[in-house]
Amino acid sequence: MKLETLKDLYIHELKDLYRAGRSRSSKRCLKWFKAATNKQLATGFEEHFKQTKEHVARLEKILTSHDESIRGPKCEGMEGLLKEGEEMIEEDAEEEVRDAGLIAAAQRVEHYEMAGYGCARTYAELLEDRDGAQLLQTTLTEESDTDKKLTKLANSVINVAAK
Repeated sequence: MKLETLKDLYIHELKDLYRAGRSRSSKRCLKWFKAATNKQLATGFEEHFKQTKEHVARLEKILTSHDESIRGPKCEGMEGLLKEGEEMIEEDAEEEVRDAGLIAAAQRVEHYEMAGYGCARTYAELLEDRDGAQLLQTTLTEESDTDKKLTKLANSVINVAAK
């Protein structure tokens, strides 16, 4: 896809987010909440796994509204972040320390997604795609809320136990 206009870039970003979301909602991410020993963390991972499927559905809706397919290249950025999380699962670590590492890996993913959703939302606003902007903002808010929950859990329980 040649990027000549902001709309081209917007569609490109939506497809990248879609592919990233599909990677996040794949079975390989089930390993994350199975690896977490803290019940709150495991539950949070599982809930966000389900929420990510909603994010993907929103992206499909936006792309469809622009008569665009959902096809796009693999999101290499997300693939790298997920691989780092999988490597944390395999580390020879105390349970609490692994959980702290999983939170750090999850927050890297959340920040990556927040950057992408924020840019896409801004493009939608500039292109006067109000429905798209609203859907993207909803997802951006959910990603930010997840990041805040991870921070709270890390600071109040998991990092303290890992210390």
